[in-house]
Amino acid sequence: MLHHIHKTLKDGKKLKGKSKRKISFISRNSTKSVIWWLTWLGILTISIYIFLGFGNFSSQMVIAAVNKLEVAPGEILYRSQKKLDDQLGNVWQVVLFKQNYPGQTQSVNLRLVGFPGSAELFHPQPLKITTATGQVFTAADVFLDEAPAPTIGQYDFKDILPKLPTKPLVLGIPLPGNRFINISVPQSVVQEWQLVMESGG
Repeated sequence: MLHHIHKTLKDGKKLKGKSKRKISFISRNSTKSVIWWLTWLGILTISIYIFLGFGNFSSQMVIAAVNKLEVAPGEILYRSQKKLDDQLGNVWQVVLFKQNYPGQTQSVNLRLVGFPGSAELFHPQPLKITTATGQVFTAADVFLDEAPAPTIGQYDFKDILPKLPTKPLVLGIPLPGNRFINISVPQSVVQEWQLVMESGG
């Protein structure tokens, strides 16, 4: 009898120990599962926030990149200025600017300034602009006789810019012998140009 009671108590302790281990194992798995789901929920929420807010964020960045300057009383200059590489790896300063003169027609020009080592430009020759779909536009050379420096070009963009799609472009800078140096212009820069055109009426 005593032996039977002792055995029953022992078996009860074993079962208790097993059930404790089982509960402990289940709670550990539940905690891991909850943490895993919370992590994924957090990632999903952040992704949706970025996706929905990205357009607005990029627009704000483009607006911030356009400079407004008063160069003389009543004369306002709106400008987008970037450094872009040509296909040979040479760096160019690419500046699109719009000038509003009091009582006069506004002008919109694209100025290209080559850093040391860049090709010397040929004047007067039009700048070739090629869109992503292969459409080609030409912008008239502003420097009809002589540029301020051999690696500077400036082109009239007033009539062309409204026709350009807000997509990546390629600028073909004319060189002697009917050759071109190409500069790839990303979509974000074209967006800035469109904003310059719209600024100040």
